[in-house]
Amino acid sequence: MVSFEYYRFFYFVAQYKSFTKAAEILNNNQPNITRCMNILENELECKLFVRSNRGVTLTPEGEKLFQHVAIAYEQLSTAESELKKDKSLESGLITIGASETALRLLLLDRLETFHAQYPGVRLKISNFSTPQSIQALENGLADISVVTTPLKLKKSMRHYTLASFREILLAGPKYADFSSKIHHLSELTDIPFISLGQNTGTREMHINYFLQHDLPFYPDIEAATADQILPMIRHNLGIGFYPEALAKEAIKKGEVVQLHLTSRMPEREICLIWDKNRPKSIAVRKLMDALQTANM
Repeated sequence: MVSFEYYRFFYFVAQYKSFTKAAEILNNNQPNITRCMNILENELECKLFVRSNRGVTLTPEGEKLFQHVAIAYEQLSTAESELKKDKSLESGLITIGASETALRLLLLDRLETFHAQYPGVRLKISNFSTPQSIQALENGLADISVVTTPLKLKKSMRHYTLASFREILLAGPKYADFSSKIHHLSELTDIPFISLGQNTGTREMHINYFLQHDLPFYPDIEAATADQILPMIRHNLGIGFYPEALAKEAIKKGEVVQLHLTSRMPEREICLIWDKNRPKSIAVRKLMDALQTANM
């Protein structure tokens, strides 16, 4: 098998029709280029160049070889250039599965910083529930997922806590009188309750919280997405839990009120999840580092 280096030398000699020019481009010397081309001709058992005082021209065999070598070399050169761009994060694609709460509480801010630093990296974000985000990761449809607890992970999955948050119970103006004192959860069961639908981490969290108070959990209204809950509460359709950080502005404006309970909802976490068995591109590894080091 002929060394690829010989074909590289051949490409530049044929391209510039000069051993001297090829040597300059390759940062080599003319005698060595000539020696390598002689070896290539001997290996292929045919003449590739016609040498003259005015330079070199390709023989018919040389022309045929050049057609193939040029395609191969240019494809390799393009691949090398793309890899260099990936390494310098001038390009790349990252697919992210994210739960809505994680997206709004943390991920959007972190991605804004990352995108400003590496504008050439494309981001594809799919907004899922936590179980759906984890499933997308398992199926190879996402490079990483950023979701909220509770989590159910397979052995190959790893997670890193990025931040913590707490949900508070909110009510619209119609129920403002209930905000004047601290309530046991059982005292509020006659008020319609708003929650996310089944098969979400948030719904599971609410079920467990009610069970801890010996109460069944039967929401009167099910929202398809977390961002629907606050408008429903604001319009007095019922009460519901909502991330405290996302509720501050609405509370400040008087659009909703906080209902204080004898026991607070357990703290939840926003986690970065990845599959340890799946290879990751340079861009994905860089984003994972950025997400984790932002907490330090």
